[in-house]
Order: sequence, then structure tokens, then C-alpha cells
Amino acid sequence: MLSSDELTAIAETPGVAKPDPILVTDNIVRSFGGLTAVNVHHLEIQRGIITALIGPNGAGKTTFFNLVTGFDTPDEGVWALDGKVMGKLAAHQVARKGMVRTFQLTKALSRLTVIDNMLLGAPRQSGENIFRSLIRPLWKAQERENTAQAEQLLERFQLDHMRDEFAGTLSGGQRKLLEMARALMTDPRLIMLDEPMAGVNPALTQSLLEHVKALRDEGRTVVFVEHDMDVVRDISDWVVVMAEGSIIAEGPHAAIGANPAVIDAYLGSSHDQPLDLESVADVFSKEANDE
Repeated sequence: MLSSDELTAIAETPGVAKPDPILVTDNIVRSFGGLTAVNVHHLEIQRGIITALIGPNGAGKTTFFNLVTGFDTPDEGVWALDGKVMGKLAAHQVARKGMVRTFQLTKALSRLTVIDNMLLGAPRQSGENIFRSLIRPLWKAQERENTAQAEQLLERFQLDHMRDEFAGTLSGGQRKLLEMARALMTDPRLIMLDEPMAGVNPALTQSLLEHVKALRDEGRTVVFVEHDMDVVRDISDWVVVMAEGSIIAEGPHAAIGANPAVIDAYLGSSHDQPLDLESVADVFSKEANDE
């Protein structure tokens, strides 16, 4: 992980080169009809830190997530994880390479138990082969190992008491925890979280924040979309700002609130008034409440 001094030394310009990027994207473009949803010329995600991806509603944040994780295909552009080009890979192949994502609207299968939801995240399961599945000794040991890993993660995320309950009985916050825990079944190097705090009651918010910080402390890289600027302040090491599909600013959160391009993107004609990060935070809060 970079020290605060090393982060401070990085230029606060869109697309700036990072000392040790884990993800590099070039000329990613995605259009829907006549609307260009994403047009990112260059972006590097620094390894081992927490990067917040922020921007007004409709800025293209989730679409960008979808593109680099294999859930959608760009019209053009290339991107690489640890120097390996990831284009044309399906989402499950991207996950096997070490990059996983969660969703704003959780994808837990409500009619499966919590432990079964976890086991779905284990990669390369021998029992998934139709012929091997008929011969239990070929996959029994692997399933035992996967189950042990799943139970350890459930304990870590304080969901072990819900092990055999249907996922549909979990609260919104517990589903967020389950999705984060399931993502770790692949032992990823890069985790992309789409609004991990959305719909989470205050009692679980702090728990989620601590889990995200723990991912960084383990040496993993985290990128997350968030509207709550208090969350951004609390856990992000670096902030990337999108507006109208493009990257308009990068830097530590303390510098982002004073960036004229960011103020203009959020507040338009009000940018000539005295503003700071609190003013931008008010806009974030309003947007989050409107969604």
C-alpha cells in the first residue's frame, strides 16, 4: 500500500499514471443509441488502496463497472488487469482472473440458503461437470474444502448464525455482507463494489465500512461507487470523478471538493459561489435520497 506521502506525490490530473497500477483502461467507449454513456480515455487504478468512483447521477459509473468486469461489451477500447488484456472475456472468466464486482441491487438467490449462495462463488468446482457429478469421490473433498472456506467467511462477516436460512430472509445490509463474502470465495485481487452502503441501515453501515478497510489491509485493491461523501472521506485513499461518461478529476478527497471541474459538474452555474466539499456533499445526499 502507498504511504500518504506517496499518494500526495501523484499529480491530481485525470488519467494520471500511478506507481503500481493493477487496472489500466484506454479509450473505453460505450454508446446507447445516440447517447455516449462512457468515454474514458485513460484511467489507472493503483494497487493496494481504496479508490472511490464518484459522480452525478447518469455519469456512467455503473456502466463503466459493467464494461471492465465483463457484464457488458464496449464499442471500443482496451483494458488490462496486471498487464493482461481482459477484453472479450465473459464475467465469470474475468472473476477467475482476479477481478470481481458486487451490485447496487444485490444478486443473492433468495430461495437458496446462505451457505449455498456462498458455495456458488467457489470457482472451478469439479462437481459442476455432468459426468464427474455422478462420481462423488471425484468432488467430495473439494466440496468439503469449499464449505470450510465459506463457513470461515460467514463467520468473518458475522453471518454464520444465518448459515442455513434462506437468503431471502436477510435484511438489505446482510445481503450486502453476503455478496461481499461470496466475492471473496474467488480470492480476488481487485474488488469493485457498486454502492455498497445503499439501502443499509445505520447499524450495519459501520460494519460494512470496517470490512471494506479490512480488504485493503489484506493487500487487496478496492474500487467503489458511492454517493455518501462521509463514506468517501472515511475509507477512500484516492477519488476518481466521472461526469457525462468521462473522467474529469482525480485526487485525494480533500482536493476533490475544491476542484472547479467537480463543482461545475455537480452545481453548474453555482460554481462562482464560495463552495467546499460540504456543498458537494449536500448534492450527493440529495441524489442518494432521490434514487
